[in-house]
Amino acid sequence: MKKTLTLGLLALSSASFAQQKTLIGFTPASSAKQLETEKTFDAGLSPQRIGETIKTLSAFPHNIGSPGSKAVAEKILAMYKSYGLDAHIETYTVLFPTPKTRVLELTGPTTYTAVLKEQAVPEDATSGQPNQLPTYNAWSADGDVSGPLVFVNYGLPDDYIKLAAMGIDVKGKIVIAKYGRSWRGIKPKVAYEHGAIGCIIYSDPADDGYSAGDVYPKGAYKNEFGVQRGSVMDMVIYPGDPLTPGVGATKDVKRLDRKDATTILKIPVLPISYHDAQPLLAALDGPVAPGGWAGSLPITYHIGGGKAVAHLKMEFNWDMVPAYDVIAKIKGSTYPDEWVMRGNHHDAWVNGANDPISGQAAMIEETKALGDLLKTGWKPKRSIIYCSWDGEEPGLLGSTEYAEAHDKELQQKTVVYINSDSNGRGFLGAGGSQALESFIDEITNGITDPQTKVSVFDRKKAMQLVNAKSTGDKKEILERKGEKLEALGSGSDFSSFLQHLGIPTLDFGFGGEDGGGEYHSIYDSFDDYKRFKDPDFAYGVALAQTAGHSVLRMADAEVLPFDFRSLQATIAKYATELTKLADDTREATKIDNQLIKANDYTLAADPTRLYKAPVAKDTVPPIDFKPLTGALDSLKKSADKLAIYWRAAALKDGDHDKLNKLLYQAEQQLLAAEGLPRRGWYKHTIYAPGFYTGYGVKTIPGIREAIEQRNWDEVKQQIGVVAGRINALAGYLATGAK
Repeated sequence: MKKTLTLGLLALSSASFAQQKTLIGFTPASSAKQLETEKTFDAGLSPQRIGETIKTLSAFPHNIGSPGSKAVAEKILAMYKSYGLDAHIETYTVLFPTPKTRVLELTGPTTYTAVLKEQAVPEDATSGQPNQLPTYNAWSADGDVSGPLVFVNYGLPDDYIKLAAMGIDVKGKIVIAKYGRSWRGIKPKVAYEHGAIGCIIYSDPADDGYSAGDVYPKGAYKNEFGVQRGSVMDMVIYPGDPLTPGVGATKDVKRLDRKDATTILKIPVLPISYHDAQPLLAALDGPVAPGGWAGSLPITYHIGGGKAVAHLKMEFNWDMVPAYDVIAKIKGSTYPDEWVMRGNHHDAWVNGANDPISGQAAMIEETKALGDLLKTGWKPKRSIIYCSWDGEEPGLLGSTEYAEAHDKELQQKTVVYINSDSNGRGFLGAGGSQALESFIDEITNGITDPQTKVSVFDRKKAMQLVNAKSTGDKKEILERKGEKLEALGSGSDFSSFLQHLGIPTLDFGFGGEDGGGEYHSIYDSFDDYKRFKDPDFAYGVALAQTAGHSVLRMADAEVLPFDFRSLQATIAKYATELTKLADDTREATKIDNQLIKANDYTLAADPTRLYKAPVAKDTVPPIDFKPLTGALDSLKKSADKLAIYWRAAALKDGDHDKLNKLLYQAEQQLLAAEGLPRRGWYKHTIYAPGFYTGYGVKTIPGIREAIEQRNWDEVKQQIGVVAGRINALAGYLATGAK
């Protein structure tokens, strides 16, 4: 359980948060001034203006490389400048594929040609506009393939294990998978690894359609023609421009040949609607799909692999296009070379009112309020940099290229990167660097939920209590004093800052009461947003307050609000889970091998169905977690000592430059540990696997993945890697506590 740190007080309740006058990282004297600054900031926020910005910036399609993208970037630039910020556009040249041929047809035993087009509706003014990107998955391979069609459920590794037990092999076949349960790029990656020659992904109405509620335009949910576009880039290797890994994609930089780009997939991939999916699935023969695999279409779901044959043809325009990053700066008065960065992307697959313009509009509103503060004579101690990124949707292109082009400077100067994306009505989702948990608790206790008029902290806690699965979970939530920050995987623009550069990161967004099926479709429009997402734009203000207060406090804190005890407690929890996973795997293997030896699996199977019994597995060897637990003990000692030193420093005025730099550069030690391997993009991640279900990144998720794959040499190696990185952080923090 984490301990919440404030100035001289530990474990405060939310009520006492509301009453406190001394803020984390501020002296008592400066806290009152800071709260007045935030009060003035809040007064400058307008829900009506946020709504107008969403309407303006989502008025036309604006995917990267389009005229609309440049127009949106220029509109944002003009707004930043009008608010008094020093702003410019930084341009990168990146690869971006768009489809020129899309063919999907059933060729036997019946025939069907997929529509592959969303239908405009009268209730949505922009749904029939020209220049909309067709429905497709970026970074699919070119290909013209035909083969038997196989239904693979959600297309995850466990689904293929189930298929193998049924005697079904997808080698040389085209698979069809449901959207959901993982990031979309996992599905074709796993399919290719199992020998599939093509991959189709569809949204089943059980997950994203009429089973959830009335469909658009009557309701918010996906109609039969809606399609989720999206990237299937292999971002586990690296995000950003596939041709310039590790370097900024400036105009004249040396580029890879496209055939050598490892993040572009090797098989053709296509997303389709459930209107197009139903005839394909209805044609499948073979065994009935296992329990839990069937969706809500009015058919019996079969696995296929026999008579039903599909033809999939994909050809792309592989164009080099500009990515327009809009960068705006307020120079710090005292520490101009310490940067508080804030970002949200501006590109969309089509109009993107929700994703990303709802977050972008809230962020722009923050800059308007900061501009008003500047007019009063206020100046931040640290520099504040606002970033409107291009090319996030195809693979975090704009933010990654910026991070790669400025990597050394960013590592030296960036105190924190604060991200957002889409935003809607409901509860705050907050993730990021666990050393900032106490800081975010204080922020969220001071923000009022627009609907219930309690703090967003208290409303989220109430939701967690009501939805907790067990009495034990409810007890744990009641007893803890603060809120855990979610572990960040990838999928938004924080990725390059956190995973590649080791920069402390936060990610915010409201939601949970804004459900719908418009995601990455032509229906992500202002009309849809105004009806179903945040009708009065009040949660746009809530996001602007949450992120804005975080920016302001980080910019003006005397001592930066990092408490590494929270980080240590989080990693220790993961270590406990890993130990249990290893023990459970050992026991499960022992029992399964007994059942296999006794022929129980075969005896329990239906004799009329094809079934392949599992083979016995090697026993699980003893696994020594002592290097990891020993490193965590060292980190706890260092974090405890630093917290005492930090608390004393924060209570008095003084020069804290050296301490502050140590605090904000600490997480970089997890990536810079001498002599340790640096694998792929995710060089230092020690958090639990978040975004990449089924394919963890290295270190803590790497240990988990290696246990699940029964790669015991890899488990041992990764324990050593994690222990080395944690020891490096512990030693570094110890220098700050002296």
